[in-house]
Amino acid sequence: MYKLWVAVKKEYHLLIHDKAGLILMFALPLLLVYIITIIQDSAFRMVNENNISILVVNKDEGEEGKNMIKLMKESGFFDLREDASLEKRNIKKELEEKDILTSLWISSDFSEKIIQKANLVGSSMLTELGLESASNSEKKLSMPQLEFYHDPVLQENYCSSVMNITEAFLKTIEGDLMISELCAQLDLKEAPVQIRNILNDNQIAIKRFSTSSSESEKLPNSTQHNVPAWTIFAMFFMVVSLGNNIVKERLNGSFIRLKTMPSSFFLVLGSKMILYMLVAVIQVILIFSLTKITFPFIGLPELTMPGNTTGFILIVILSALAAVSYALLVGSMARTVEQSHVFGAMSIIIFAAIGGVWVPDFIMPDFMKNLALISPLNWCLEGFYVLFLKGGDWSALQPVVIGLSLFIFSCLALSFLKLKNEKIV
Repeated sequence: MYKLWVAVKKEYHLLIHDKAGLILMFALPLLLVYIITIIQDSAFRMVNENNISILVVNKDEGEEGKNMIKLMKESGFFDLREDASLEKRNIKKELEEKDILTSLWISSDFSEKIIQKANLVGSSMLTELGLESASNSEKKLSMPQLEFYHDPVLQENYCSSVMNITEAFLKTIEGDLMISELCAQLDLKEAPVQIRNILNDNQIAIKRFSTSSSESEKLPNSTQHNVPAWTIFAMFFMVVSLGNNIVKERLNGSFIRLKTMPSSFFLVLGSKMILYMLVAVIQVILIFSLTKITFPFIGLPELTMPGNTTGFILIVILSALAAVSYALLVGSMARTVEQSHVFGAMSIIIFAAIGGVWVPDFIMPDFMKNLALISPLNWCLEGFYVLFLKGGDWSALQPVVIGLSLFIFSCLALSFLKLKNEKIV
């Protein structure tokens, strides 16, 4: 045990002299957590809160244009701004100058035409019921169009969502007008109010249920994704420091000299693994603690720690072991320091890209979700997702634990076979 402590202490002194490696492992990932979370937060808010800026240009002086605006305001879907004086040709310029994503143009004949439609529908229904003589009036009206403008950067699915919401409001207005028209033609003065009350009091409710076993599950936000994701990235980026360390000791004959000494070679590798595991755990503590304290002060969602503390510790340890074992594998396989540095760094960046660190995998296409399974960072991130978003259910954690354990065992086994083949062990 004493020899192991001495070996760990020696590795520690070597590590603290690697200033560039320490910056890569601590300062840069912490900076990335803040920068990426701030950048992504607005996008997450848009998706999760369905709140989008929209400029409404209402040229209609009737009541139905006002009703449309009222429904949009009450929905809570929009950050709504009005400007009835704006001309159509100036809408594009206004969107660019005021940093607004969408605009809705309501024509001057909106109320007039929609009332005509209600009258036509009401008359047609009464005619079919035999309560009114057939009319020779046209069955097709020239209806106004609502014109929707949007910033070209706005995704198609989001534009479709805004238009579908607007169409739903149109149906509500048309329904109210048709009820009022029918009742007016039948001389039922109190009926419109009664019918609306009946419809409002007997609406079909949609109750939402989460598939998580936890009652306290939260929707994904920028903090819950970026803090674990970039912490994992920092842990795996130790491949630059540890991988280079292994290559240097292989090339300068340090491993060969160890074979002539009474100390075990596995003692040396064990000391490296223990030290870098501690580094990874410190990274988790540092990043999670600082973000939990500071994020609320800069307007970002607060980091809520998972309730399953045992599961959290297990995933942190397995993630650290996965990062260390991969670094050992790269250091064992690389022939030069340059190979270790370039391949180690590039492979982690690729694993991060396909593993859901940069962009959450739940918004990736299906083929990318399948490709993400080859990334160890994806398995680590999935473990944190289970803890933070799904209540830390042990049955959901089991595949992650098994997957990471297999990855760790495979990396260590391949490292051992490579070093044994070179007669280092």
